[in-house]
Amino acid sequence: MLRKKGYLLILALIFVFSISTVAGAWWIFGSDEQATWDKVQAEGKLVVGMDAAYKPFEYQDKNGEIVGFDVDVLKEVAKKLDIKLDLQNTSFDGIIPGLQAKKYDLIMSAMTITEERKKAVNFSDPYFNAGQVIAAMGDNSSVKGVKDLEDKIVAVQLGTTGDLKVSEMEGVKEIKRFDTIPEAFIALQNGQVEAVVNDLPVTAAYIKEHPEVKIVGEPFTTEYYGIAFRKEDTELKEKINEALAELKQDGTYDEIYAKWFE
Repeated sequence: MLRKKGYLLILALIFVFSISTVAGAWWIFGSDEQATWDKVQAEGKLVVGMDAAYKPFEYQDKNGEIVGFDVDVLKEVAKKLDIKLDLQNTSFDGIIPGLQAKKYDLIMSAMTITEERKKAVNFSDPYFNAGQVIAAMGDNSSVKGVKDLEDKIVAVQLGTTGDLKVSEMEGVKEIKRFDTIPEAFIALQNGQVEAVVNDLPVTAAYIKEHPEVKIVGEPFTTEYYGIAFRKEDTELKEKINEALAELKQDGTYDEIYAKWFE
C-alpha cells in the first residue's frame, strides 16, 4: 500500500511538472505570432517567398540577382525594421503552402488580395493597385477613357481580366485576342487596333521601354496587391504595415514607384 501511494505520488508530481514545463515554455516563447517576429529579430533577417518571374515586380537580372518593385519596397521596409532580407525564389502555384509550411516568414510576390486567398492567409494593407488600364498610341489618340472604346477595335490578351472586362462592355466594335500581351501592343503600334486593355503594372513596364505608347485615364478596376502572412503572425503583419505606412508618408514609396513605372 505504501508503495502504491508512493507510486501515485510520483505520477502526480510528474504530471504537475509536465504542465508547468509546457506553461513555462509558452510563457517564454509566446504564441506563434510572437515567436515569428522574435525569430526575425533574433536572426536579424526576414525570409521572403516570391516567384521571381513577374517583371517588373520580381525577376532575375542578367547577373541572376532578384530585383524589381517589390524587392525595392522590401529593402526599404527592412531598413525601417533594422533587419536584412533573405529572398527565396519559389513557384507561385506552391507559394502559399510554402508559407504555411514555414519555409519563409511572409510572401511578397505581386499577389492580388482575394476573398479566396483570405481563407488561407492574412494580408497586409494594400500596397499596389494593379487594376485594368487602357493604353493608346500617343497623347493625341481619341481614346481617353472607357467610354471612348465604343466603336473601337480593342486588343487584349486571351483569358485575362482585360479580356473579361472588354467582353462585358457594350458598343466595342471588335475585340482582337492575342496569346501574349506583347503581341497586343505590337498590334497597337502597327495600327491594327486602337487600344489595349491590360493590367496596370505590366502595361507600365511595357511603356517604360516603348514611350510612344501611353496609358490613358485612370485604372477602371481595382485589384490590390498585398503581402501575405500566416494567420497567426499578427505582430509581424503589424510591423510590416507600420513600415509600409512610413514609406508612403515620407515619399520613399513614390520614389520607388517612379523608378519602375514612370
